[in-house]
Amino acid sequence: MAGGTPISQLGDARTGKLADNLTGFGRTLRRAGVPVDAARMALAQQAVMLVGVERADFGAALESVLISREQDRLVFRELFDAYFKNPAIAQKLLAQMLPSAEAKADPVKRRPRVSEALAPVQAARNAPPVREDEKIDLDAAMTASDRQRLHHADFHQLSASEYLLVERLARDIALPLPHYAARRTRPGVRGSRPHWPGAMQQAARTGGELLTLPRLQRRQQPLPLLVLVDVSGSMERYARLLLAFLHAATAPRHAGPGLRRDVFAFGTGLTDLTPAFRLADTDAMLQVAGQTIADFAGGTRMGDSLAALRLQHARRLVGRRTLVLLISDGLDTGAPELLERELGWLRRHSGRLLWLNPLLRFGGYAPTARGAAALHRQAHGMLAVHNLARLQDLAGSLAALLRQ
Repeated sequence: MAGGTPISQLGDARTGKLADNLTGFGRTLRRAGVPVDAARMALAQQAVMLVGVERADFGAALESVLISREQDRLVFRELFDAYFKNPAIAQKLLAQMLPSAEAKADPVKRRPRVSEALAPVQAARNAPPVREDEKIDLDAAMTASDRQRLHHADFHQLSASEYLLVERLARDIALPLPHYAARRTRPGVRGSRPHWPGAMQQAARTGGELLTLPRLQRRQQPLPLLVLVDVSGSMERYARLLLAFLHAATAPRHAGPGLRRDVFAFGTGLTDLTPAFRLADTDAMLQVAGQTIADFAGGTRMGDSLAALRLQHARRLVGRRTLVLLISDGLDTGAPELLERELGWLRRHSGRLLWLNPLLRFGGYAPTARGAAALHRQAHGMLAVHNLARLQDLAGSLAALLRQ
């Protein structure tokens, strides 16, 4: 269909085909991780009936009522173009009566979320016909028991499809960081210093009388954050998922303005992921990070990586207030003396050094390895990050450790 061509062949609302296509499109959005419920689908049908079925108006109306997160906007547009490009792409139950033709391979490189969401739709075209009583409704919505199981499932024990689903769920977990009183001030009702410009403006409005004395209070800013993620072979299953979680949870739209966020990956060397974390879309960040990290799923030389951090990026630690999150299992192959020395330097130049350890999933875990023992001695605290439940408790655990 061209840009201004009516979408008449998608179905006629009088025969119910338009509603069926919208329902199928909503299910495809849910497979891509976009939160779509029955209320949004009802609004979508009303919006389409109001604006008509011109392609531009049709897409804009659906986007306005179905998308509430900026990270899902590009995913929606790619899915919309792919889904409504030809009715043969839709599921057979929702396909329209068009001349059958072999579909050509789509050369467009789509986002991983879009490709995975369209995979069941494309597979349905090649599926053998089944009897009416054998048809089942494949919906992306999970039951309560499935959500409960994935909520407490260890990331290392998930299947491929479960891993992708948990990765999307992790992006919705909030991580409110503690705030501190900055040096800069702003006008307020409380404070130790008078706000004389505000007092003069108030007196000018009241004929020279000063009814109240405005004050200057210190601004509240989130603690500077430094994240060090182990991307060695033993951490391969956790690294990608935790990177996606931290990117979404510490984004400016969630953490608020003013957050300073520096992210590094380390294995046999140190890789700066801060430029990748400036990207708004999590999928784009993961793609850039995968291209940037040269030692992914390799060995671990934590001491050498921390030495590179001290020599090249020491200014990332702001005024000994920085909250450092070191995500690793502690299985280091470098020199233990070097690791101990570099961890001591990092502890002295940061506000808090917290070790996020996925091996805490084992009840009787003890940091007996050389790298783990050094981390245990130098870190201010150790927290578990091996499932969604632990990620949801992470904010409260951080606040409790910072209060100590």
